[in-house]
Amino acid sequence: MTGDDVPEAERLSDEAFTPLAEPGMSTNRSPEAQAMWRVRADHLLATDPAGCWVAERDGTMLGFATSFRRDLTWFLATYAVRPDLQGAGLGRALLEAALTHARGCLRGMLSASRDPRAFRRYRHAGFTLHPQMVLHGRVDRSTLPVVDEHLREGTETDFDLLDSLDRQRRDAAHGADHAVLLAQNRLVVVDRASGSGYAYIAGDGKPAVICASSRRVAASLLWEAVASAPEELVVPHVTAANEWAIDVGLAAGLSVDTSGYLAVRGMKPPAPYVHHGALL
Repeated sequence: MTGDDVPEAERLSDEAFTPLAEPGMSTNRSPEAQAMWRVRADHLLATDPAGCWVAERDGTMLGFATSFRRDLTWFLATYAVRPDLQGAGLGRALLEAALTHARGCLRGMLSASRDPRAFRRYRHAGFTLHPQMVLHGRVDRSTLPVVDEHLREGTETDFDLLDSLDRQRRDAAHGADHAVLLAQNRLVVVDRASGSGYAYIAGDGKPAVICASSRRVAASLLWEAVASAPEELVVPHVTAANEWAIDVGLAAGLSVDTSGYLAVRGMKPPAPYVHHGALL
């Protein structure tokens, strides 16, 4: 993949994933979301060019995959094939190309849609797939608790703390990805002797990442996201290993639906942790 491929990859991705939209999720990206997607793809091309691939014929993109390595863990950010060409072997070829970037890594992690063909490919590649849930609905503000965890706004000076927490929970730091996450989200940090954690929270309250040293701190960070939501809130990428998040969502009046899979290889689902869809 090259930088010139990114706009077309974004359009193909949106086309491929729209039919797989989950409860509470919009069916097409807004212009702002499209721009954010392209920024993340450009970022991964800069840090991990060997992990980003396209399939094309006569100059037309048929599919693509973007992946990256952090410490000794390989992550698949996203990959997609044109809907009318799915089932013809392109997806398998793209995944195999991206997996060449995983050589020497001890672990792997990706967030998968509910597409059964993708499930089959990931399973054959040695991944264990754990069902994810999405919490969504109108927030019941009468349930908002008083949070006493001394939350504060975070800055780039907190990145060392964040990387330390990342390594505790998912065995790999986000490293350079923190700069992108901070540019696209609000950062909230807890840093106390009794516990620490952080959350990246989007403008609509949706948590992009939650990582903490304990379930108690993680729950406080999620309550901060709930409190910042205007009315409706979506909390994606919740695994059964993170029941603390389900409890917060139910207490806030949100509904729960299943939503794809977290696929891991050589590791367990991180907890307490809510992962980012692309930067994991």
